[in-house]
Amino acid sequence: MRFFTFLFCFLFSATVFSQEARLAQEYFRNGEFEKAGVLYEKLYKTGKNDFYFDRYIETLLALEDFEKAEKVIKNTIKSKPGNLNLYVTYGNILERQYKDEEAEKQYREAIKKVPADQYKIIKLANAFVGKTKYDLAIETYERGVKLIDNSAVFAYNMGNLYQRKGDNPKMIEYYLNSLKENPGRKSSLQSIFQRNLMEEEDYLELQTQLYDRLQEDPDAVDMMEMLAWVFIQKKDYKNALRQAKALDKRLDENGSRIFSLAQVASNDKDYDAAIKAYNYIVEVKGPSSTYYVDAKRQSLRCSRTQLVSGFDYQIEDLKILETQYEGFLEEFGRNKATASILMELAELEGFYLKDMDKAILLLNDMIAFPGINKKVQADGKLLLADFYLMKGEIWESTLLYSQVDKSLKDDLLGHEARFRNAKLSYYNGDFEWAQAQFSVLKSSTSKLIANDALDLSVFILDNLGLDTTAIPLKKYAEADLAIFQNKFDVAFAKLDSIITEFPEHGLEDDVLYSKAQIYKKDRAYDKAVKMYEKIVEKYPEEIRADNSLFEMAELYENQLADLEKAKTLYEKIFIDYSNSTFAVEARKRYRKLRGDDIQ
Repeated sequence: MRFFTFLFCFLFSATVFSQEARLAQEYFRNGEFEKAGVLYEKLYKTGKNDFYFDRYIETLLALEDFEKAEKVIKNTIKSKPGNLNLYVTYGNILERQYKDEEAEKQYREAIKKVPADQYKIIKLANAFVGKTKYDLAIETYERGVKLIDNSAVFAYNMGNLYQRKGDNPKMIEYYLNSLKENPGRKSSLQSIFQRNLMEEEDYLELQTQLYDRLQEDPDAVDMMEMLAWVFIQKKDYKNALRQAKALDKRLDENGSRIFSLAQVASNDKDYDAAIKAYNYIVEVKGPSSTYYVDAKRQSLRCSRTQLVSGFDYQIEDLKILETQYEGFLEEFGRNKATASILMELAELEGFYLKDMDKAILLLNDMIAFPGINKKVQADGKLLLADFYLMKGEIWESTLLYSQVDKSLKDDLLGHEARFRNAKLSYYNGDFEWAQAQFSVLKSSTSKLIANDALDLSVFILDNLGLDTTAIPLKKYAEADLAIFQNKFDVAFAKLDSIITEFPEHGLEDDVLYSKAQIYKKDRAYDKAVKMYEKIVEKYPEEIRADNSLFEMAELYENQLADLEKAKTLYEKIFIDYSNSTFAVEARKRYRKLRGDDIQ
């Protein structure tokens, strides 16, 4: 019976205590400090909890009852002389009365009394941090280092304090000290550096400090890894690769670090660094590396992308790349595992070396591989259909598009096949059927296909409704096909005939745009720019205007090496054509050219 009575009393007391705590908090939050003070004093005396004591002092300070606050803190210090946080509280009370010298004396007394106890040192430093007295917290840790005789024990804490103060060199110094003590912190420190190092000189400071440490200890792997990370942040993949190679050799790795770096460099379009990284795995790690085949494949792809992007290449370069692809296939065979490489070689032959027969032969072989992945086979069929179309073999082309559409009806590849088949009907002048297909494809789950289908559907509708004849649109579609087939003379003749036979026709801006695309494809960039400029000048309200500005900006940025001009054009897009689908990307590229840090 006594036990149950005791239990009841205990539970009742706990319930009352909890209710009073919530009520005190409510009073404090509402600024009713007198009521809150009464309850917090009672709660502290009952529970001896430091939180309630601190809140009690805060209520007295809010009421500016400094005399009582001092009396309470003095009595508490007498009863708990080992609680150094009380000196900080006392100093704060004095400071609130503008007694700065007396406050400083209490703060110094706390630091002076701190024992060689890691927990108590951290607790006192945190008390100073709570009052935003970062310098005193630092002094506390500095004294703690001497007392414990361990220079790294508080390094992370001090790094955090210098971070709060905005002292980046000191922050870096102490965080790196903490890394030496605890290598497991590397990822968290990298996140901290990413958030706090905003300027180029900040990363240069980190780089310099890492170099200094590596001079003292060339075997400091964690510092080497951090340095490699710094180079990646600066997009200096050449030096990042140098560090990654050193780590790969020192740690006797299998190339995984190098492969990851190559992928990052490739995604950032630093193909030179990516190719060197992939080739390191191929040449140094050799076939025993699990990354050997993928590295060789990716090296080829980077070489191809670097070479053909922007159509800036020589035929000799293409021939060297062709030899490299054939060497890969000779080493690994022509089978379902190398089907994608075979397809890339076919693209090289058909689109760039203009050997359409060889491209078609390669793709026919690839499609027939036993056990080939269904989607890879479908990709091959789509490419093969394109090549047949380029040769003028319309029936073979539409047959292949239809096969893919039928076999992968609900897949994106099926949608792509349907789109290309519809476009084939457009080329042939069967506009009504093509438009019906485009209307269906406007709801495709592929945003790209849906947008292209919508554009062509609207284009056909607009131009068929201009007059009673479809001849201008038919000529334009024929020119479109000729451009696809790389028959540029035929395309120019068709386009010029539209302007001659149908002056002031609504297709004039489209004719200029198509001519620009031909010049661009033929690497006559200055002529392409002139066409784009005519469109922007004569048809600023038409749909081709923002496209022309964006294409022109890209040419100035990537081919004509006039970054200021590119920047001006990108700015014009997001200011004058703010509703354009290019506006967001144009702003991003403008900021990049301006030198902003774009993540």
